[in-house]
Amino acid sequence: MKNKKEYIIDENLANVRLDKCIVALDKEISRVAVQRLIEEEEILVNGKKEKASYKVNIGDKICIEKPEAKKIELKAEDIPLEILYEDCDIIAINKQKGMVVHPANGNPDGTLVNAVMNICKDSLSGIGGEIRPRNSA
Repeated sequence: MKNKKEYIIDENLANVRLDKCIVALDKEISRVAVQRLIEEEEILVNGKKEKASYKVNIGDKICIEKPEAKKIELKAEDIPLEILYEDCDIIAINKQKGMVVHPANGNPDGTLVNAVMNICKDSLSGIGGEIRPRNSA
């Protein structure tokens, strides 16, 4: 299922690049995600595909179809980490070069987040149940 939004450009955004215009209109989406959606033809101007560099005009109708956010199921993994400091409120880690931080498409596990979840167990807030859009950036 997709989230569909439509906007009509007024004089405040006229002559602005399409990707910058969308970010100004929709604060929930990053410029990188906008550029990807433009390439995937999920953002149309007056019913047709335009480049990210297209300068919008007064009266242009912009249609954005964003995929609904998917809940990511994170699992704790026993991955060795170099812990520099740890107490009940904070953990300082010397992250290995090349280690992916957050799970995403192509890296669903084996990340720093998975390792930290294993160390901190149920004391973490805001990681396990977070809903993230599909590879937004």
